[in-house]
Amino acid sequence: MTAATRHSPPGAAPGAVAYRPTGAGLRLVRLHMVSRRAPAALGLLAAFGALLATALHFHWTVAGGLAGQLLVPLTIETGAAAVIAVSTYGPFGEPERATGRWLPWLRLGTALALTAAAFGALAAGATAGVLSGGTLALLRNFAGTAGLGLLCAVALGGAFGWVGPMAYLLITEVTLNGPPTTAWVWAARPPHDHSAALCAGAVFAAGTVAITLFGARNTGGHSTSQ
Repeated sequence: MTAATRHSPPGAAPGAVAYRPTGAGLRLVRLHMVSRRAPAALGLLAAFGALLATALHFHWTVAGGLAGQLLVPLTIETGAAAVIAVSTYGPFGEPERATGRWLPWLRLGTALALTAAAFGALAAGATAGVLSGGTLALLRNFAGTAGLGLLCAVALGGAFGWVGPMAYLLITEVTLNGPPTTAWVWAARPPHDHSAALCAGAVFAAGTVAITLFGARNTGGHSTSQ
């Protein structure tokens, strides 16, 4: 009995087969991000960064005092977080299930990539003026709001992931006009408040873990968990 051997096609370069999995993996990542409209999301996130720069440069406010200084930037950050949450929605569900163990990594990578891009765009826009609280407050407020969006995408579906960030913005707006409140309304706390930073970080971590393990709820109302 002789063992069957595999031969490379005539003219194939030595070791060419070894690179096929890598090429297939990159193609899978690209197709996943395109199916989640990641290119369009990146364009919107860049637009939110430009909008923040314009708002800070021309000193846009909606009211007096601290609330007026914070509300416009918070609204822009909320819009960026909503874009990330909605980008978890796929019109055809999750055909990447056929890839087995790759699906959670695709979810995680897309969420983290868009979050990093959003923060970069907003941080760049913040250099056009004086942002109340500075970069630390921007990172804390945006990360927490993005985590809320991811949690809502898991619970309600990617198409409705914007509900969490928008609801939180309304709560924050009310809180900004009142006395100091719980650290869970982190945007109303000082930029160096450790409790607020821990709460925002915990929400972002929970959202990231949830979207990685379970994915966004599909339009049929059933979980898309792996």
